[in-house]
Order: sequence, then structure tokens, then C-alpha cells
Amino acid sequence: MLLVEDDVDTLATTLKLLEAMGHWATGVKSAEAAIARFFDGAFDVVLVDIGLPALSGHDFAERLLSDHRVPVIFVTGQSEPATAMKGTVWLRKPYTVEQLMTALERSQAVVGT
Repeated sequence: MLLVEDDVDTLATTLKLLEAMGHWATGVKSAEAAIARFFDGAFDVVLVDIGLPALSGHDFAERLLSDHRVPVIFVTGQSEPATAMKGTVWLRKPYTVEQLMTALERSQAVVGT
């Protein structure tokens, strides 16, 4: 799992939570770093904040999904749009562990939709 989050505390806390839930996860603080780190088959899901500096999480997801089949979970304080981007799931901050688990389950269903 790849987590893209520019807030250092949120990045560290979310990584610990994902690991406590039994997931292998690594994190980066920018979309540019995520692009450099990503390669096919390395990650089963990408969690990304939308409000990133420079390249936004939305723009990163568009680039990623144009070339790769990996589910993307937008983890953001923003409201979910009326029409979701193909291959994505929305998880609104703040969220519960149960909501994170549901988003992870739903992300597996969006691959290939």
C-alpha cells in the first residue's frame, strides 16, 4: 500500500494504523515522490490526499490511472463529488477505523470498473 500525505503527523499515524490492521504500507509526502516510487505490481492500493503541494492528489490519480490498474482511495477533508473518478474510492477525513476498512474493501471492487 502506498500512502501519499503531506502532513507528517497524519502520514505517520496512518501508516501505524494500516500496519496495526495487518497491511504493509509505505508513505511519501508528495505526488512527485509517489510517482518516483510507484511501479506496477508493487502496491495493491494507493491512498492519496487531494490537497498536496505542487501536483494535487487528483492530478496524481489521473496520471496514475491512465497507465496503471491500481485502486486509488482519496483520503481528504473535501466533500465527495457527485461523479467519482473511475477507479477511485472516497474516504473523508476525519474517518473511523471502520470507515477505513470499508474504503479498503471497496477499493478492491473498483479495479477494472
